[in-house]
Amino acid sequence: MTLSEELQWRGLLNQTTIKDLNTLDNTSITFYWGVDPSADSMTIGNLAAAMLVKNLIKHGHKAVALIGGATGLIGDPDGKSQERDLITQDEINSNKEKIVAQYNKIFGEGNFDLVDNYDWFKDFGYLNFLREVGKNVPMRQMLGRDFVQSRLSEDGKGISYAEFSYVLIQAYDFLYLFNNHNVTLQVCGADQWGNSIAGVDLIRRKTGNEANVLSIPLIVDDITGVKFGKSEEGAIWLDPNKTTPTSFYQFWINLPDNNVESYLKIFTELSKEEIENLIEENKADFKERIAQKKLAYEVTKLVHGEAAAIKAQKVTDVLTSKVNLNEINDENLLNELRKEIPNVKIVENAELAQVLVDASLASSKTEARQLIANNAVSINGQKSTKETLENSDFIDGRLILRRGKAFKDSALVEIDNK
Repeated sequence: MTLSEELQWRGLLNQTTIKDLNTLDNTSITFYWGVDPSADSMTIGNLAAAMLVKNLIKHGHKAVALIGGATGLIGDPDGKSQERDLITQDEINSNKEKIVAQYNKIFGEGNFDLVDNYDWFKDFGYLNFLREVGKNVPMRQMLGRDFVQSRLSEDGKGISYAEFSYVLIQAYDFLYLFNNHNVTLQVCGADQWGNSIAGVDLIRRKTGNEANVLSIPLIVDDITGVKFGKSEEGAIWLDPNKTTPTSFYQFWINLPDNNVESYLKIFTELSKEEIENLIEENKADFKERIAQKKLAYEVTKLVHGEAAAIKAQKVTDVLTSKVNLNEINDENLLNELRKEIPNVKIVENAELAQVLVDASLASSKTEARQLIANNAVSINGQKSTKETLENSDFIDGRLILRRGKAFKDSALVEIDNK
């Protein structure tokens, strides 16, 4: 499968100014993608664009990663209903280091060149900027942007000159990389199309040459209809300290069946044949979630490494009662389990209702007793209506207590031997 065919099959293409995508198959180009270090981690929304980049690299194209030290000082207003909070230079530098480390893990060190637009903007005088950039960008073009119209509308919250000018900074980035790094293509998310086109137009006006943009569709939460972005509630982060590898794994394993095929194509490097076979297996028994399990394992391995993916898989199997608790006998695995659910220490022969309260699975002993009476409590995956926990309930001094069916409503209960 050629690169152009693979990008289309994987659903990695949204819009592009490239007239003939087949040119990507037989001509080596230098391209760039940018990320603002507005947070100390990327999300799965960034990961989708990274998979497009990964495909381009795999097919011999040269990659340049632009970490926006300058643009990060302003903040991209596109898609935002109000002004962003400004962050400091120190925060940006710290965020930059962490984001670069994530890219190194995904692509492998040495597979892309790293640039920071702060390097060429820090000494760029305001008057020079107006002459070199501002003079070549029509106001009509800037005022016509959807987010500008929204922010300036009667119900909008307004927009500062700084955020209004953001597009000029990004446009100059493309021009600078075109002139100094031979970059002829920008890769971006669909929401960055307008900013990227401004760069194409600036290159044409300043040099008379052609440059192109290729955008990836936004990855949107089916429930909220909102993109998976850094500033969105419930973001799925690539940093294990913000979203644990097990929670990351569980996000993918809980995807609905109608999403799994497209996500396998976008977020994994599995072949067409492998994905088609997985989907057929999934259709044969949706309850087993074969495709989701493979997706969860592959993406977790890509982002966090194989060892973390195996741990996440084992912990999830315990939480869903697929395997017995005695299979989690390694302290590292136990610590992973403790990160995911409440952990309480109890004395022998403890009252079950009190343990449910201590584990935050019930708000009171009255509610706990009602849950027990309604057969809504399980011990190690088995329903229980007993009043007192017995030694036989524990496996190596531990048990999994659950309220209802959701494995997130679980707790690890351990006998305190002190």
